[in-house]
Amino acid sequence: MEHTSGLYIQLFSIHGLIRGNMPELGRDADTGGQVKYVLDLARTLGEHDDVVQVDLVTRLIDDKTVGSDYARPIEPLSEKARIVRIQCGGKKYIRKELLWPHLEEFIDRVIRFIKLQNRVPDVFHGHYADGGYVAMELATAFDAPFIFTGHSLGRNKKAKLQADGLGEARINRQYKIDTRIQVEEEIMRRADLIITSTQQEIDQQYGLYENGSHDRFAVIPPGIDLDTFYPFYDLQLDSDLFNEEVKQIRFTLFNELHRFWAHPEKPFILALCRPDHRKNITGLLEAYGTSQELRTIANLAVFAGIRSNITTMEENEQAVLTDMLLQMDRYDLYGKLAIPKKNDFATEVPELYRICAESRGVFVNPALVEPFGLTLIEASACGLPIVATNDGGPAEIVANCDNGILVDAAKPEEIARALQSILVDDAKWTQFSNNGINGVRQHYSWRAHGEKTMQRIRPLLPEVIYPAKQAEPRAMYQAPVSFGRRLMNVEHLMITDIDNTLVGDKKSMMDLFSLLQEHRDDMAWGVATGRSLELTIEAMTEHNFLMPDILICSVGTEIYYGPDLRHDKGWQQHISWQWKPEKIKAALAPFDFLVFQEAEGQRSHKISYYLEEKENRLAMVRERLQEMKLRCQVIYSHGQFLDILPLRASKGKAINYLRYKFDFSPRHVMVAGDSGNDEDMISGPARGLVVGNHSQELESLRGKANIYFSKANYAAGIIDGLKHYGLI
Repeated sequence: MEHTSGLYIQLFSIHGLIRGNMPELGRDADTGGQVKYVLDLARTLGEHDDVVQVDLVTRLIDDKTVGSDYARPIEPLSEKARIVRIQCGGKKYIRKELLWPHLEEFIDRVIRFIKLQNRVPDVFHGHYADGGYVAMELATAFDAPFIFTGHSLGRNKKAKLQADGLGEARINRQYKIDTRIQVEEEIMRRADLIITSTQQEIDQQYGLYENGSHDRFAVIPPGIDLDTFYPFYDLQLDSDLFNEEVKQIRFTLFNELHRFWAHPEKPFILALCRPDHRKNITGLLEAYGTSQELRTIANLAVFAGIRSNITTMEENEQAVLTDMLLQMDRYDLYGKLAIPKKNDFATEVPELYRICAESRGVFVNPALVEPFGLTLIEASACGLPIVATNDGGPAEIVANCDNGILVDAAKPEEIARALQSILVDDAKWTQFSNNGINGVRQHYSWRAHGEKTMQRIRPLLPEVIYPAKQAEPRAMYQAPVSFGRRLMNVEHLMITDIDNTLVGDKKSMMDLFSLLQEHRDDMAWGVATGRSLELTIEAMTEHNFLMPDILICSVGTEIYYGPDLRHDKGWQQHISWQWKPEKIKAALAPFDFLVFQEAEGQRSHKISYYLEEKENRLAMVRERLQEMKLRCQVIYSHGQFLDILPLRASKGKAINYLRYKFDFSPRHVMVAGDSGNDEDMISGPARGLVVGNHSQELESLRGKANIYFSKANYAAGIIDGLKHYGLI
């Protein structure tokens, strides 16, 4: 796998609906500003001279309840940027909290995708906790830099939910918040760089975490597309902007707004947010509804996401929208309050900002907590003065741009006073409008964001070629050979049992190790054993093994990689399906002929007994498990060892999993063994090798396709098999 000039960056935003054309922002709690952020970031990084490819990796969703766009495996965004969709957790669109059990599957499929690309990414950048987890695990697999952007954090969310009266049990049941917080702690500990939008995020959000105090933060505010969010007066000065498409959009918006308002000629106050209780739409409506002066001088428009039938929406959204309608009635806001059911973010929202500015209106963000406030920047770029919460990002935006007023969003009377003070003071309105336009151009462009991000990425990397900036190329980037890179750079794989296969004749074993070292550039190797990891390491030490690339331990229930023994959590997740170890032990407890093996033989996904087979004891065990409807595997070997495994686990199935994950062709994989617990791996799709000193249990395989019985014993038989199949 060769390194191509220029950086290959993978961004991960997994849980929402992401598409390049007309993203459905505000559709639900998982389609907020993060979707637009990662799309803009991907396009921006793709324009950088030092970057050759940007993949925005998300979940593939093939569901009739959402658009067909989300089922496209690859969607181009620009010449060097694209959306890559990877399936996990089925095909249905599910909320982010339900995705946690499926992230290991996502990681495995991304590894397979990377192998098929024939290029390992130079940087893995995770967004939100789930994307952060995936990026962290992949960066570990490939020894590459790991960058994280949180967007929001679990500890803050938990505190807010508790303040709203939700109990801890319900919060965990609905939001899986403790899982999220635990993952975020690990992300903060391991990230090479954490990008935030504001200093407030670092101090008041990451500061709540044990691992949140370090110097690996960079404050890099997101940008906006200035070609889309241009000032309202440009339409008057540049006739080319006022084309038929703009006319049609404006006509649609005027019709939508004016059907709500009795006096559409008034200035209007604009709010644009998801129907989430944290966005404090209730506080805004109270501010407007209780201020006679405000209702007299201005209309109000609240665009609260996209809705068709409120009763079919999530509980939180239902509650917010229902309360909005009740408040409209409570304060008698008919003819004054516009609450449209949908908006097209890509085309209508920029015009909405400009229409509001033309009316000499104000944009308001009444959220109780606002980590950044992208809509505030967009509105300001179009010339709208802003009123926003003094919590979080808005404070830094107003400090940079001097484009509006900050308020305590928990006090409706403050919101009302701030709005009124701008609406009635023409000079103040003009000053805030101009300051916003100029300040956004200076502080919040995507080009500046991209350059600052690249400046922080470069020190994390070994020496890389930047052909656009160098006449003479330097030495090619040579990353450390991590287990991920190692297994992607070889074509062949050999897996062998240890006892009585690899071990038994020292000379032939050393000859085999010499051959494996000689063919290292083309062949990886591993062991598959009934031993636990600890006992496997003991054997490796005792017999002076060459370090394997892969260790399949405990009869195929555990997989480890490389010298640092990285545990494959994806395999563990996969085999956990229908595994009920305590119920199995209870079911077999009455059989006094079963004796538990020593503690080191017992693993989380393996129950091991000694069993002397006579009087159909093995059949009795199988029947008992079947009677109790316990789905598992029973493996008996060497006339004394009984292993109970998950249904999906075995040495053979572990090898099949590795073949799929790292895309090895079956004809390029050889497996070697000598006894009954090797049977399923020898008889699988790969090339099977039975050593000459095999036990009688394997004689039934003789004559089957793709299984070679060597006449040579122990490791000499393995060498014979490698030559027989042409692997060396």
